[in-house]
Amino acid sequence: MNRFRTKNDGGRFHFPFRIRMIYFVCPIILLIFIQGLSSISASTISRQQESLEKAINRDIIHCYAVEGFYPPSLEYIEDHYGLTYDKELFFVDYQPIASNLRPNVTILLKQ
Repeated sequence: MNRFRTKNDGGRFHFPFRIRMIYFVCPIILLIFIQGLSSISASTISRQQESLEKAINRDIIHCYAVEGFYPPSLEYIEDHYGLTYDKELFFVDYQPIASNLRPNVTILLKQ
């Protein structure tokens, strides 16, 4: 352990400058990494919500074009058009008005 001691330190243990810098730099790098991961997660959820909105709108329009009426419920779209989504992550409020009027669809992120 003589390499960490200097002649005038009175026998006390002394960290070199490089080791001290590691203790300051590593936590900063770790915080930046964690913040980057949370940012990626938020953008992924946002993209999932946009994709779900597009899929529901596409299926509503497709149902009206093929069958001549708007889907009576969200379950109808799931059964007949194969819509799947994460029900634990999103809440879809599907309110049909009439068979010839476009339904109101609201997609909310559960927290």
